[in-house]
Amino acid sequence: MRRDKELALIEREMMLLSRHQVLATARTSSGPDSLERSAYTLLSRIETEGPLTIGQLAEAFGLDTSTVNRQTAAMLRSGLVERIPDPDGGMARKLQITAEGLRRLRQDRDWSIEGLSRVVTDWTADDLAAFAEALERFNRDIEKLQGRPWPRT
Repeated sequence: MRRDKELALIEREMMLLSRHQVLATARTSSGPDSLERSAYTLLSRIETEGPLTIGQLAEAFGLDTSTVNRQTAAMLRSGLVERIPDPDGGMARKLQITAEGLRRLRQDRDWSIEGLSRVVTDWTADDLAAFAEALERFNRDIEKLQGRPWPRT
């Protein structure tokens, strides 16, 4: 029984966390340089793995290629990514993050980290480490079930 109670508490807190993330995203979207949530996530993946094709991005996120194509087209128009020949000699062109894309990604990440810092201002280093470890384990277990691991440095 306790497991059911704990799972219900986790579900509720995840719902609330999602709500807070949406509010944070809405606040960032008011600035002229802020990234859309999908652009932030796609750019983060390209930053971690290097240039990727639209197909590779679609597979990584479990999305339809047409969805990723629309999202990356907007990123191309905004100068966040550029198309390059496949460095490995493949036929498909890859998307590479531009200096502007990297600048805006880092700007949004810094804003997000600053917001997190304000939330956990009274937490100890041990509290932060334990939370980070549990959150990473949780995400890795989701990724394992989905068969789509997120590359970590």
